[in-house]
Amino acid sequence: MANDAPSSDQRPNVFLIHCHDLGQYLGCYDFDVETPNLDQFAADGVRFENHFCTAPQCSPSRSSMMTGAYPHENGVMGLAHMGWELDADWMTLPKYLRNAGYSTHLLGFQHEVPDQPELLGYETTDTETKRALELVDVVEEFLADRDDDRPFFVSLGTEEPHRPFRREYVDDELYDRYDADEVEPLPYLPDRPEVREDITALQALTVETLDRAFGQFREKIREAGIAEETLVVFTTDHGIAMPRAKGTCYDSGLETALLVHQPGEIEGGRQYDELVSNVDLMPTLLDLVGIDPPRDVAGRSFAPLLRDGDSEGDEEYEERDQIFGEMTWHDRYNPMRAIRTERYKYVRNFSLLPRVFVPLDVVPTPSGRAVHEEFHVEDRPEEELYDLESDPHEQVNLASDRPMYEPESAGSDPHPEYVEVLEDLRERLERWMIETDDPLLDGPVPYPDVE
Repeated sequence: MANDAPSSDQRPNVFLIHCHDLGQYLGCYDFDVETPNLDQFAADGVRFENHFCTAPQCSPSRSSMMTGAYPHENGVMGLAHMGWELDADWMTLPKYLRNAGYSTHLLGFQHEVPDQPELLGYETTDTETKRALELVDVVEEFLADRDDDRPFFVSLGTEEPHRPFRREYVDDELYDRYDADEVEPLPYLPDRPEVREDITALQALTVETLDRAFGQFREKIREAGIAEETLVVFTTDHGIAMPRAKGTCYDSGLETALLVHQPGEIEGGRQYDELVSNVDLMPTLLDLVGIDPPRDVAGRSFAPLLRDGDSEGDEEYEERDQIFGEMTWHDRYNPMRAIRTERYKYVRNFSLLPRVFVPLDVVPTPSGRAVHEEFHVEDRPEEELYDLESDPHEQVNLASDRPMYEPESAGSDPHPEYVEVLEDLRERLERWMIETDDPLLDGPVPYPDVE
């Protein structure tokens, strides 16, 4: 897309603030959790209701944010500390911005490469702490020490609310403020005491660390006198670390918060319902600051939505009618691919191993492990189809009448009313895999050749 691009010294600063494992678990997304700072940010800026990640796990999803490519395209099909990493030759968001005159900085967490974040295109890195509240001082120091007239890009990553939800550096009295009897259950899990215990701890960690820190990040930007010239983006890598969420291609594993604000430019508390993917984030941010996004990546810019306030009459924005999700390796081999439209979700499970993948950081408290295992069966169906209009929490598999959590059942043909939908989505998913040269089409994907 051609832009009337401003010169580099007129471009806004960019703060990309990202956390772990949050999904959309915020008050502004209608969850029963008090997150006043992030909710206010959504009210000041814009919120994307249907923003999804490319993978329900950390490194693969983050690799898509950085490159605009799907994990099986850029090679990050598992965790960076377990052998999968983004090749240094890949063009990334900080590399594009640096080439356009930005200074680029990493504060806190990244997980696209194991131990050399400068390979991603950062001029400076400060990864001594990843805790949200400790990063407030890091941000303040960064802003105070700037001696560069160039616009800057900061990737600011926090570890919260990654498990364990109960942290030794969070005062027990703060956790005690949250009552398990009062929390709202998650609609895709049973309402049991052990599940409520986990939700309560998740709430406490999110509110008392992440949300509080985010409010202070914004305050430091205002105190530095640069709020008007700074684009702030908040997002997360994937869904919350609960059973039937993180590590799955259900909406609860793929849905992610996306909030954007720049005073005078992107504001008004607007909500967008269009389907967008975090593979689109890199080209969108480049577009927003006046840099032509690359055309040879899977991601597409949705900046026209943000410029005009709506998509009506905007011929430059081609709205997505589908998004894709995938998983290959975590600590075990668990290959799956998924396609989601506005109404339907289709999941293809390719697992050839006898045990289903159970991410270690998703396992709840000891009292909740029985629930976890109940919702992660060993013999998943090969295909899953859900009508999200009538079944938003993906409980009734229309690709087979075999009960999802009774693998010993024989199963039968797809629901007769959904045969055409199943065939259509199956074909669309396979076409995408072919077009993107998915190695899974050639058989099991081997683990990286590393120690």
